[in-house]
Parts: sequence; C-alpha cells; structure tokens
Amino acid sequence: MHEGSAAGPADDGMRDKCGVVGVALEERGAARPCYYGLYALQHRGQESAGIVTHDGFQQHDHVKMGLVGEAFTEDDLDGLQGENGVGHVRYPTAGSVDKACAQPFTVSFRSGSLALSHNGNLVNAGEIREELAGEGHAFTSDGDTEVIAHDLARNLLDADLVRAVKRTMDRIHGSYALTVMHDETVIGIRDPQGNRPLCLGKVDDGYVLASESAAIDTLGGELIRDVKPGELVLLEPDGSGYESYQLIEQENTAHCFFEHVYFARPDSVIDDELVYDTRRGLGARLWEESGVESDVVMPVPDSGRAFATGYAEAATEELGDDAPEFAEGLMKNRYVGRTFIMPTQDQREQAVRLKLNPIRSTVEGKTVTLIDDSIVRGTTSTQLVSLLEDAGAAEVHLRIGAPEIVAPCYMGIDMASREELIAAGQDTDDIREVVGGDSLSYLSVDGVAEVLGESRADLCLGCVTGEYPYEIDGETTDRDVSRPEIEGAVADD
Repeated sequence: MHEGSAAGPADDGMRDKCGVVGVALEERGAARPCYYGLYALQHRGQESAGIVTHDGFQQHDHVKMGLVGEAFTEDDLDGLQGENGVGHVRYPTAGSVDKACAQPFTVSFRSGSLALSHNGNLVNAGEIREELAGEGHAFTSDGDTEVIAHDLARNLLDADLVRAVKRTMDRIHGSYALTVMHDETVIGIRDPQGNRPLCLGKVDDGYVLASESAAIDTLGGELIRDVKPGELVLLEPDGSGYESYQLIEQENTAHCFFEHVYFARPDSVIDDELVYDTRRGLGARLWEESGVESDVVMPVPDSGRAFATGYAEAATEELGDDAPEFAEGLMKNRYVGRTFIMPTQDQREQAVRLKLNPIRSTVEGKTVTLIDDSIVRGTTSTQLVSLLEDAGAAEVHLRIGAPEIVAPCYMGIDMASREELIAAGQDTDDIREVVGGDSLSYLSVDGVAEVLGESRADLCLGCVTGEYPYEIDGETTDRDVSRPEIEGAVADD
C-alpha cells in the first residue's frame, strides 16, 4: 500500500502507479518547481524520479533510481537549465525495475526532441511496438512509454504537434495521463476515458500540469481545473497562457474510483471534490450500509483515518450519546520503511508489530470497529485483527471503505493476481474466516458510485466487478469498446 497506509513492510496492498508534472514559466528555471511538484507526488511512486528541461536550444535531463530527495542534488538541479520542463515519479507497473524504464523518457529525432512522462498503462503497447520495430525503430526498454514516444515521434515527421498527438491517441488503447515536452513546448494529454487524473494550475509566472492538485498547492499555485478526458492542453513556452484542444470525445468516462479511495493525497481535489471529504462520505455510507454497535471506532493509520472519521460522525448523528467513541488505537512507527526485509512469515508478523502498536487502554475489554480502505491479499488485515485481540479486544469488527477486490488492474496499478486476491472466488464469510474477527463488511459498488456522484457507467470498476472499460484479452468489458487494429501485429497476451 502507499506511504501512509498500514501495509508498509508487510505489503498486503497495491503499489502506486506514477506521478507526472509539467511546467512552463516566464523567466524562472523549471527544474526546482518540477522537483517540488514531484516531492508532493512522492506517494504515487518511489522507485525512480526524473526531470527533463529545455532551454530553447537543447534538452537537459536527470533521471535516477530512488526517492525524489535521493535522486537530485543541488548541482543536478542547477544543470537542468530552461523555463520549461516535465517530471516523473515512478513505481513500475509495465516494464522492468531499472533505469531503462525510469522516466521521463527522452528521444531526439529529425523534428526535434521529446520527453514523456506517463501515468497509466497501455493495453496494446506490444502490438504497436511490433509494428514500429518492423519499420526500423530501435527500442531500449520494455516499457509502454517508449512505445508512445516512438509513435509520436514518427507522426511528428509529417504533422504539427496537435495533429501528431491526435494520430497517436487514435492508435494507443488504455489508460494514460501524459506530460510531454516537444522541444520547449509542454503539453498535457489525458486518455479519452479519463482513467488517470491530470489537472491544470496557475502560478504567478506560468502554468503547471500535474497528476494531483496537491502538487500545484505546493508550488503556491491555484488549481484551474481537471484536464478533460481526451483533451490536449498546450502551455505557451513563455508561461503566458495555455491552449486547449478537445481531440477525442466519448459518451462515457472510466474514472478510476481507487484514486478517491486509495491513491490520491487527501488534500488533493479530483473532479471538483476534495479527496478527504470524499473519503469521509464513503465512511458515512459504510455506517449506513453496515454499521455495527461497538465501544470504539478506530482507523488503520493512515489509510483508514478519513473513512473512520466519516463513519464515526454518521454513527453519532444517528445514535447520539450511544455512538461508539472515535479513537486512535493504533500508533504508527513512521521510521519503518518499505525496505524492511521480511523473508519469513514470522518476520512479516514482526514487521507489523514494528510499524503498528495498539494502545492497550483503548482496546482492552472493548468491542472495536477497525476501519481501513481496502483488503487485497488479506495478510495485513489478519495480523491487525490478531494484534488487537492480543491487546485484549473483546470483539473486533472489520469495516472496509471499498468493495471486494476480485480481479487485477490492467490500467496502471500494481495489484495482485487473481490467485493472490483474497476476495477472488470467496464470499465475505469466507474472507472473515481467513482474516479473523467477529464480523466483516465492505462498502457496496453502488455506494461508491453514489458517494462519488458518478454513474457506474462512468467509472472504471474492473478490479471489483471483473468487467473492464477497455478491451483486454481474456477479460470481459462493461461497455461497447474495441481497441484499434494495428497493421501486421499480433494482439498482446
């Protein structure tokens, strides 16, 4: 799970996708704003970080494995000259874990230079790669971002930037939010179904594109709006303004509901809603659907906090003085990181105890409702229930602010396979038998959609329904959709 969730070293959950930024400023270097923006998006990827700038004459790049603070020195930032730039933080979901797949991905060709930062995952990258390789394109990585870069570069040989992007968008199938720099021009592109988030903001001396509004806040900027699904936003290289091109329009979106539940920072605004407020609303709906009488409501820190707050507030509104007390009953050791080594089951259990310690006086002899955002493999939930029971809890009731995850994600979340997902092929009673506790309830799919204010037809629900908004080999779709035919290529497995 992401930093701020309980899984940490015992890693029961999903890993974040990626975060992208793009800036165009008037007379100020782009490197440091990109750097601070990436710091604000660090929760979206911890494997590599990179920035590419352009000074009007040439491209400058620095891409390195590790966290943002580890990847850049003052000298590195000083060497990234120019008022325009794009940046990226990555956790690999397509491609190997090495510098070859770290981003932004850069390429120079006859019509100039390109730098691409990509959040998402293409379904048909293999088909396009095969076609381009047959035309003589040489690939240096196995990631799908390089496929987009080569396809766009090819189209730029005989089309302007906007037309070239449209041609590439007509060929690629899957989820993508891109910040791209062609020479010194920075653009943002969001896939036609808007699966991955991307927003536009204004700072005093220019404009910013970012995966989340928290990055714009960090730069002292103001959120203008979300980039629309199928839209290209072009930032003027001198930071004076931006242009918008609606390149593709579709009847329905496929917004990833897990951005609201899990990935985005609570202080980010997505689709005009503060994520923290959305999570509180999901918690309130959880009480409405499956509230249980108990002495204490406590969150799994930090991922369950907003859900538990909303749940407790809804309980108080209904029950008044008889409502359960909201309490922080699990204390988190923030110095236990992802790299903690735990090869055996005993060590994995020790890792949970290193990271989370129950406050015995809050738990002992009490009936406890424990609230988290999701259960993936079930390992961490099992250990947390055991932890509370060992601390003397009379009862432990698990309440989860998302539906059961029954299928993998193909859209850019590093999620377990069906074989590893505890809810795949099991009902809630079966899962409770595995994780323990006295009761277990999940939020319904309809509950999520209603709190988000979206119809199910406008959400990507593949991981909780097994039906996807993109055409994926071997999977069922939830809408009339087909991926582009790529000449001379065999479909991906």
